[in-house]
Amino acid sequence: MKLKAVCMDSSNSSNSTSSKIAHLVYNGKTVELPVLSGSEGPEVLNITNLYNELDVFTFDPGFTSTASCSSNITFIDGEKGRLLYRGYPIQDLAEYCDFLEVAYLLLYGELPNIQKKDMFIESISRHTLVHEQISNFYRGFRRDAHPMAIMVGVVGALSAFYHDSLDIHDEEQRKIASIRLIAKMPTMAAMAYKYSMGQPFIYPKNNLCYSSNLLRMMFAVPCEEYLINPVLVRAMDRILILHADHEQNASTSTVRLAGSSGANPFACIASGIAALWGPAHGGANEAVLNMLYEIGNVDRIPEFIKRAKDKNDNFRLMGFGHRVYKNYDPRATVLRHTCHEVLDELGIKNDPLLNLALELERIALQDEYFIEKKLYPNVDFYSGIIFKAMGIPTSMFTVLFAIARTVGWIAHWQEMISDPTQKIGRPRQLYCGKSEREFVSLQKR
Repeated sequence: MKLKAVCMDSSNSSNSTSSKIAHLVYNGKTVELPVLSGSEGPEVLNITNLYNELDVFTFDPGFTSTASCSSNITFIDGEKGRLLYRGYPIQDLAEYCDFLEVAYLLLYGELPNIQKKDMFIESISRHTLVHEQISNFYRGFRRDAHPMAIMVGVVGALSAFYHDSLDIHDEEQRKIASIRLIAKMPTMAAMAYKYSMGQPFIYPKNNLCYSSNLLRMMFAVPCEEYLINPVLVRAMDRILILHADHEQNASTSTVRLAGSSGANPFACIASGIAALWGPAHGGANEAVLNMLYEIGNVDRIPEFIKRAKDKNDNFRLMGFGHRVYKNYDPRATVLRHTCHEVLDELGIKNDPLLNLALELERIALQDEYFIEKKLYPNVDFYSGIIFKAMGIPTSMFTVLFAIARTVGWIAHWQEMISDPTQKIGRPRQLYCGKSEREFVSLQKR
């Protein structure tokens, strides 16, 4: 059998999709595959009718060469180290916007003017409280339960409380559910943290900004006034902005797949939280701190650097390099500066773990092996250092990631629901098991 593809080009550059046609010849039969072109990124072969016409599937573990959908939200150029939200470079958004401005952008496609921003903030503020009975859910967990386990359960349980926003075919109900999720995530996350500490829950204060409210609910206690530190608030805001979306990653794809079945929005976001929990995804910044604990002190760095370079050693330096970015992670560029701002603000000079992290950073930026392999510190490396400096336990790192990514998940969920071409996700497989065989009764086996 022979398989080949040739391309006939009659494209018109003014169109968002070209009229190129790829001809796939297989088993003596030729099929035409339209070649689609987006506004950025590589061209895409449309193989929708491949199975119907040739009776074959494609094989692509991890979907690394497969576009699962079309989207207008986020674009990543891994080779050049670019990340765009709705066309805006992430560096500009992190520098000049706050988190809720960026949330509005991701949800509605444009940055808000002053009036629209104020209305959006007000709508978020009106939904920051959770139903009082939800606090009973937390008391059903062990005190040492991982906060992500709690978040999966509690976020999914929201559908049992807010029946007026479950109809995914009602645009207004989808909007209400979206606002509720964005508004309540910091409250529920802070409650998970407080529960693990054995401290009373702190209610939100709606006159505070999103990040100030989050930090206050996590660290305030009823017996004294909580002082807002603008440097830490700005750092948190930037972290939330940088993590708000990242194209069709594992958790976003999970939300889209769950949503394609018609599941309610709270269940969809809970599924995203579950996918995010994995150490290869949202748990990467937690893995960075665990790695630093394993290294122990600065004197042992050469030993672990050597292990990282050894192809026969399974050890990996967490927080370096990225699956998509083959250049410097643009989010890390922003967060590196923020990281040093936080350390200076808190006057941290002699913390052994943070000193270890900074020495690793210095080596990675100067070592020829790291430079050649483009193993630069990524966003997880710096966010882990910042969270550690702020006194946030490693178990909460992924929870804070989930707060930020909720906005991206909702934007993708909304986009998928509104897409007339969307259908329930149903990947196929390359079956390698037993062929059909004759059943043998229990007595004869």
